[in-house]
Amino acid sequence: MVRNSFALKLHPQKLYQFGQTLRENWPDLTKKFDELDVSNFSMWNAEDLIFGYFETPIEMDDWDDETKDFFRNINQAFDGCYDWISKPFVPMKLMYQDFGIVREDKELIRHRVFMTKLNGDYEDEYKSRHDALVDARNGVISPGPDSNFSIWSAGGYIFGYDEIDTTMERERTEADRQADIKWETKMLEIMTWITDDVDWITGMHHPHIKRICYHN
Repeated sequence: MVRNSFALKLHPQKLYQFGQTLRENWPDLTKKFDELDVSNFSMWNAEDLIFGYFETPIEMDDWDDETKDFFRNINQAFDGCYDWISKPFVPMKLMYQDFGIVREDKELIRHRVFMTKLNGDYEDEYKSRHDALVDARNGVISPGPDSNFSIWSAGGYIFGYDEIDTTMERERTEADRQADIKWETKMLEIMTWITDDVDWITGMHHPHIKRICYHN
């Protein structure tokens, strides 16, 4: 399974037009997804950003020209709605992964999808901090509740995708909360949140990310 992601920046006041165009092309898109065995496709919106995630049997770059032309034509139907943050058919830079035990059945999955913006040229610093988390696991597979957890970077933005098994969630302890505060306070040195994930720490108010489409 190949994990794919993409990111778009909407032009001002174009979210409604984006949604209309998506609805008009959705039957053709999902038909093509099924032909390509694309699964777990979703798109998410916060402020003027669109983040997409999906899974494929092969790399996008290995799609044939006819398939790529199909998606180029779909892209043209959205003309004037957005600019690309990532590059079409090119994976964004993977900053972190903790795939754990991936749940094929998504019925009991709660998503956590988030967006931040780096406060300058901190991409390498962001990755090195998260590489340390990977090293600390020492190759041990996380049992959950998080799974399929990936973080990417493109255009100075950070996009995270996480599938959380709701049957394994527990109440956070005070030690958990203090660890979160310590980590997030450190991360605020190099990035600014776009979504509302750490508003409980900062007291600020950001939009809650919304899923705008899904196809399994």
